[in-house]
Amino acid sequence: MPSTIAQSRITIQNTLTLSDINGAPGADIIQGLSQTPKTLPPQYFYDEQGSILFEKICNLPEYYPTRTEASILRNFAHAIAHETGPCELIELGSGSSTKTRYLLSAYADLGQAFQYVPVDVSGEMLTQSAHQLIKEYPSLTVHGLVGTYEQAMAQLPTPPNTPRLMIFLGSTLGNFTPEQSDRFLAKIHASLRPGDYFLLGVDLQKSPEVLHAAYNDAQGVTAAFNLNMLTHLNCRFGSNFILENFKHRAVYNQDFGQIEMYLDCHTDQNVNFKTLNYQVNVCSGESIQTEISRKFKVDALTKNLAQHNLTLHQVWTDPQDWFALLLLQCV
Repeated sequence: MPSTIAQSRITIQNTLTLSDINGAPGADIIQGLSQTPKTLPPQYFYDEQGSILFEKICNLPEYYPTRTEASILRNFAHAIAHETGPCELIELGSGSSTKTRYLLSAYADLGQAFQYVPVDVSGEMLTQSAHQLIKEYPSLTVHGLVGTYEQAMAQLPTPPNTPRLMIFLGSTLGNFTPEQSDRFLAKIHASLRPGDYFLLGVDLQKSPEVLHAAYNDAQGVTAAFNLNMLTHLNCRFGSNFILENFKHRAVYNQDFGQIEMYLDCHTDQNVNFKTLNYQVNVCSGESIQTEISRKFKVDALTKNLAQHNLTLHQVWTDPQDWFALLLLQCV
């Protein structure tokens, strides 16, 4: 009987459609490689091996973002829960919900039953984490949404009487261009009601030396992660990238305040994507950009958020001011 009751506290809803937001599968690859300079979407970092490598990156001594954000959540989760009061928690890109447990524990301590709505493209990940979470939190109900951010936000469950807290951690906002960020924030605002909250984790501007080390680790894990994207594309779309023809490079662009990751080609290659019926020449000396990671200033970011009717309620940072959690309220 207890297991049946526990199972009733879990719902997993698939919001994925036959064609993703970019159109036909692989259309984003063709678009990126057809432009100058060439780009590849960072979503293709994450096959099984890519996910394993990213977990290793998060534990590297040079890579500060994950542990720094986790320390802020550990220190201030109860302050966040106190500021908002009881809430429905919606997390975009929840993964295994590891860092989110600090928040779940804080809201559980408020003494009321509450709902957690994790959003992730991996249904298996959502199901596994949901079963673990309801064991840990007897007052919790989990309504997982399998899909992209946009798909999930269009199919959120009926809002409860309590406010919503939309959660977006990991400085993922920094992977968007300013134009993409504005579109995303507009959708965040459309998913909230006046008085609802938005908790945003962002990486702050800091010494270029610290940033360079974080994305060029001594063990070469980030390089392997970057190159693994080509392996993923070869397996998924039948392409013939030769990994030995490419080298990882990550640089800090001072003018734009962002880390830029590239795969530099040092041998001419004609790349054929069999399943996409697409070919592209990659020339020696040419670079393919695989990711940007913008670093923020709180004042400038706050002004941008205010343009989307998301007003700053509180900011929490670490002692070095390397990372920040912003609690905003929808107006």
